[in-house]
Amino acid sequence: MTMRTRRETVTFKHPVRINGIERLLPAGAYEVVTDEEMIEGLSFPSFRRVATMIMVPGAPPHRHSMEMLAISSIDLADAQHRDAVAPNV
Repeated sequence: MTMRTRRETVTFKHPVRINGIERLLPAGAYEVVTDEEMIEGLSFPSFRRVATMIMVPGAPPHRHSMEMLAISSIDLADAQHRDAVAPNV
């Protein structure tokens, strides 16, 4: 089965809470990694998402390390929407 990995940077202007992550994440840029597999049997290349992960600073007292946490793409989109509509204080 053919797999591919996509990487993108997502920026939050405000501290953010993402379902599945038990702590509040600070505002800033985060790397999001998406693994996709090719759907076999089609006459054109098409991929389906099989995993979405986000790189976040380690939980205290390990703030200088990074963690890769699995998240739902829907939860990520919800967090991005909440950040976009949050008032700038």
